[in-house]
Amino acid sequence: MSQIDFYYNDLWNRVLDKIHESGQISEDVFNLYIKGSKLINISEIGAEVFVPDYMHHIIMTQNEKLIETCLEECLEQHIPLKLTMEQTQKSSSINIQNDYFNLKIDKEQRFDTFVIGKSNSQAHAAAITCATTPGSFYNPLFIYGNSGIGKTHLLNAIGNYVISAFPNKKVGFINGVGFIDALTKSIKSNNLDDFYDSFYSLDVLLVDDIQFIAGKPKTQEVFFTIFNNLTNNKKQVCITSDRSPDEINDLEERIISRFNRGLNVNIESPEFETRIEILKRKLLERNIDKIDEDVYAYIANIFTKDVRELEGAVNRLYFYFINFNNDNEDHISLKIAYEAFKNQSVDNKNELDISKIKRVVADYYNLSVKQIISATRTKNIAIPRHIAMYLCRTLLDAPYKEIGNEFGKRDHSTVINACEKVEDLIKKDGNYQKALNDIKSRMI
Repeated sequence: MSQIDFYYNDLWNRVLDKIHESGQISEDVFNLYIKGSKLINISEIGAEVFVPDYMHHIIMTQNEKLIETCLEECLEQHIPLKLTMEQTQKSSSINIQNDYFNLKIDKEQRFDTFVIGKSNSQAHAAAITCATTPGSFYNPLFIYGNSGIGKTHLLNAIGNYVISAFPNKKVGFINGVGFIDALTKSIKSNNLDDFYDSFYSLDVLLVDDIQFIAGKPKTQEVFFTIFNNLTNNKKQVCITSDRSPDEINDLEERIISRFNRGLNVNIESPEFETRIEILKRKLLERNIDKIDEDVYAYIANIFTKDVRELEGAVNRLYFYFINFNNDNEDHISLKIAYEAFKNQSVDNKNELDISKIKRVVADYYNLSVKQIISATRTKNIAIPRHIAMYLCRTLLDAPYKEIGNEFGKRDHSTVINACEKVEDLIKKDGNYQKALNDIKSRMI
């Protein structure tokens, strides 16, 4: 061992001791994912630390600030952390791409490029479990939520991890529309057996936007057969949708039942802190690191709905800075941000829709959405159902017919009666008004 190697080893051992003593990382995580790292170089660009595999890289990245702080204490100066990973295993045929699988895994959408916050931490943790131990837990994994909040990113991250960590496993990626199209073509060309065989050969099936197969009996029958074959053989299935299984209209009960046997996790719109982290990540990808801190907060308060909105905001800010920076400023100031978004209105409300109202009311009364929309007329379910209908009408001004369809295809007159009953309850008993206020507060 050279003198410099001895120095790096000694320095990194001291850093590891400080990380361990901080108590911010559990004993198991430290021993499994932190302890095995190694400092291999220090240069102007930072401290280069070797990690043995992708999972170590993810955990180290999640604890980057703590590690940099401990390193700074040992060196008495700040040096950024630079993680490197050996790429010893390659696979040439893992991500299957043929006439049936219409999506190719995006190599940029990995776990280490996913910004974690309260709104998505459960989905992120579940996705990592499925990626590291495919077929062993949470099968299927069903991730649901509004468009543009990271569901597809997590599917890609699972695929990328499996490709890297398990070279012999086959991954297929498809969306609901692609599944319908591929099935239709296979039937017309009399290749249905080949269609089945292509799916049966998979170790991991990733399905984006499954809701599109609803209302198509033949498609659901084929998907049900494929799904059962894979899960019964301990093959991992991961699915996304804009709604929970119980909320997908015209989805067969047997498919809903299978989906509910696994793990269903919801992703909400990103909270303020997460939106800021996303903005920082997206701007760094554009090589923009000179920006006033208050610009992040300004944009995060304007664009509150989803990640795609934030990406669009970054594109506009970058475009404006490059083309309309009349004062030739060398950084993005709050003044530039004001000009770039002067026609945008601030909207701090999370997007509210019928699906969210049903979920919040169901959670408030310790019920499932399935119970809320069921035909059951017992008081403990009927009253929450009426309240949910009432809120859909008063908060969204949704048509009675639309509300009825969303609540088990009920007649519009049923919805009118439900709203009238709730209004009577509010007048007679102040507890119902309190319950409504509590429910509304949970929707903010």
